[in-house]
Amino acid sequence: MSGDIPDNFKHLRVHREGRILNVEIDNPPINLITIPLLLDFINLTKWAQDDEESTVLVLRSNVEGFFIAHFDVEALLSMDSGGANTNSSLTSFDELCLRFQKMNKVTICVIEGRVGGGGSEIAMACDLRFAATETAVMNQMEVPIGIIPGGGGTQRLPELVGYSRALELIVGGLDLDATTGEKWGYFNRALPERELDEYMKKLLNRIASFNTESVRSAKEALQLTRPDLVPGLIAENTLFNDRNYSDSGTELMQRFLQLGGQTKDQESRIEEFALEVAKGEINPENSNLGEP
Repeated sequence: MSGDIPDNFKHLRVHREGRILNVEIDNPPINLITIPLLLDFINLTKWAQDDEESTVLVLRSNVEGFFIAHFDVEALLSMDSGGANTNSSLTSFDELCLRFQKMNKVTICVIEGRVGGGGSEIAMACDLRFAATETAVMNQMEVPIGIIPGGGGTQRLPELVGYSRALELIVGGLDLDATTGEKWGYFNRALPERELDEYMKKLLNRIASFNTESVRSAKEALQLTRPDLVPGLIAENTLFNDRNYSDSGTELMQRFLQLGGQTKDQESRIEEFALEVAKGEINPENSNLGEP
């Protein structure tokens, strides 16, 4: 099945270049995963899975300084605990990430800017991640604001960088720069922006020139080497809900927003800012009076 690209995306710009689907994420100022953007991603993956004309799907950002930020903390706080996923099923976010992982085409992220929280979980679910050395930084910032990664971060990050490094990054709320991320295995390659553009053009055109069924079969076979993530994803979600609906989790997330979380200024310094949130100490000059 194939057809025209849907025209109802609010925050995604999708265009086809031969067998390559180019997707630009456009939800300024930080590409926060709001409910409308989440729905765009869900609809994109469901449509792209059935698109027979494409071999590769590429995610890029149209927002300077950010690839994809975390999930909307205001939305997390507004969720009713009675509606939490407490059974043995996957969440819609987990299902989204599994579609990126298992889609019958190569899924690639070109990361120029910050990627964090749920944005990092989407990136890790994709097959390949390439970084601009000047700007790419990853941060799983959940623990400092009272919760834990809840969209596969605790399951996929150890697969990429190993258990000990994943624990260091998650419980430390630490930035992972492009160069270190390449050494540790989070990024496939980290290149200067000009070289990155040239390399991506070469790689994408090369993959797209090969027999589509051969590319799909190779990915399907390689997927068989990976662990079954579903039990861990379900357990992670239970632990996430425990924190998300706890008094301390709610207090810290509210403080995160009150002190300027989800503004460009604070998200650009999330490692330092999240620590200030956790300690309840912040310089007034760095408060939520910054750029929205």
